[in-house]
Amino acid sequence: MKADLIEGLAWGGGIVAVALGMTWARKLGYADGENVTRVVIAMNGLMIAWYGNRMPKRFFPSELARKVNRLGGWSITISGLVYVALWAFAPIPVAVAAGSASVLAGVAVPLVYCLSQRDKFKSAT
Repeated sequence: MKADLIEGLAWGGGIVAVALGMTWARKLGYADGENVTRVVIAMNGLMIAWYGNRMPKRFFPSELARKVNRLGGWSITISGLVYVALWAFAPIPVAVAAGSASVLAGVAVPLVYCLSQRDKFKSAT
């Protein structure tokens, strides 16, 4: 539990450090405001992908729970990477809409899978 807190604080500190660095680069004329926004928001997508990558590494005694956890890890990791790619290359209005949709889809996939498999879950317990 303590390691999770430290990792979360490290991510938060890293995002703040990148934001401050990009703001400084903007003041020096190396980046414009749009680039600052894109980089800082893309960091959130990297954090989503990182947490999604960590999901399957947790142990669950039930095989069905492990399946859901693996599927959730994959879908959230991929949605985080799609979010980063959209914020890196797409126009900002498209990045906002499609990026949000990709993260919502990454969360919805394991939820829909759980709902579709609930009879198996009930019989397994």
